[in-house]
Amino acid sequence: MEVIAALMNKIDSWIWGLPMLVLLCGTHIFMTFRTGFIQRKTLTGIRLSVTKDPDSPGDVSQFQALATALASTIGTGNIIGVGTAIYLGGPGAVLWCWLTGVFGIATKYAESLIAVKYRVQTADGRMMGGAMYALERGLKWKKFGKVMAVLFALFAMLASFGIGCGTQINAIAEVLETNLPISLPRIAIGIVFGIITAIIIIGGIESIAVVCEKLVPLMALFYVVGCIVILCANYDFLLPALKAIFVLAFKPGAVTGGLVGGGIRLALQYGVARGLFSNESGMGSAPLVASAAQTRNPVRQALVSATGTFWTTVVVCLMTGLVLVSSMMKNPAVSVENMANGGQMTTAAFAQIPYIGPLILMISIITFAYSTILGWSYYGERAAEYLLGKKAILPYKVLFIAVVVCAPVLALDLVWTIADVLNAFMAIPNLIAVLLLSGVIAAETKHYLKH
Repeated sequence: MEVIAALMNKIDSWIWGLPMLVLLCGTHIFMTFRTGFIQRKTLTGIRLSVTKDPDSPGDVSQFQALATALASTIGTGNIIGVGTAIYLGGPGAVLWCWLTGVFGIATKYAESLIAVKYRVQTADGRMMGGAMYALERGLKWKKFGKVMAVLFALFAMLASFGIGCGTQINAIAEVLETNLPISLPRIAIGIVFGIITAIIIIGGIESIAVVCEKLVPLMALFYVVGCIVILCANYDFLLPALKAIFVLAFKPGAVTGGLVGGGIRLALQYGVARGLFSNESGMGSAPLVASAAQTRNPVRQALVSATGTFWTTVVVCLMTGLVLVSSMMKNPAVSVENMANGGQMTTAAFAQIPYIGPLILMISIITFAYSTILGWSYYGERAAEYLLGKKAILPYKVLFIAVVVCAPVLALDLVWTIADVLNAFMAIPNLIAVLLLSGVIAAETKHYLKH
């Protein structure tokens, strides 16, 4: 096991180093220009997300599809991940994290557009789509497309058990174990959440979407209100915090308030990496549920899906970053020197709200993590059905629920690493689809945005 762990760590460090950062960021920038800076249509996407299109083909509303995608995307990375970026890369990492979200909107738009364009309808009337169908049906090289499609589906299904389930329920168990006044056996936590998960996911995408439609706005609002309370308390440090974020994104040294940055290399490396993890743009995950949306054309749903990156990184991650940097300036105890990791920094920042601060953080982490489990259960189910047919759905769900039950008692360091590698392997076929079909994306965008 030690040999396997060492090997996976090496693969993880390499693939999430320069190669993946260049591939993802390059795609973000390329698609921004190829789509004519589609980010300018973000407000249109937000409006469309709350506009129903019931007479169009699809299984769920556009908002339900977006909520399900947000459920799987808004996770502990938006809270703990930003703290980790600041801890390792300095306050300047917040700027690079934010810019990754801004440019990532274009890739999320592009991958969702081709997922909807090339989706298919099953014999029982359900809509199926995602990178595998875009690769299989959209590329001219059919054999190559089919191989890439199978690889994407395989890695997506495997990743759903790791990053989409095991790591999330383990994080929930950790939070409950640390914060509850009574001690609960971890297996009991797994059983309770396993039963709840079974009730929800056995009902399929309609059941998952209904829960996510209610849960996601409430949990996001709850967390954002907590951030606003802290930012109001730190109001006199907001402008200095913004200045520190911009200055330390480009040069090493110290700024007012004693904050220290490691320079552009560290800020860029950790800011971009956390930004990519926080919004999943380019991973091909959100298009799996976007394909089920009721929409009259691919561009409409692509605009809606693109707002997911706006909410997760441009809004939520930025607010977390401002909370942490302003708190570090106001209270020297909340600093890199006094903390063991980014998670502790986030905990200390929220502890500034008397009595309820730790409760806000605890509930946010639990709801963010659990919503990720629900969203990824659908992603894995779609991938399993593509690979093995409809008969694979029930066995997949049973195995997924078993992971929810058992994962809280497992040591998951290796699972985290394997999940990171699988996410990278998911992204590569998906980005191939986006880049090779960029001409189709540009043509569809030009056609529909003129009408």
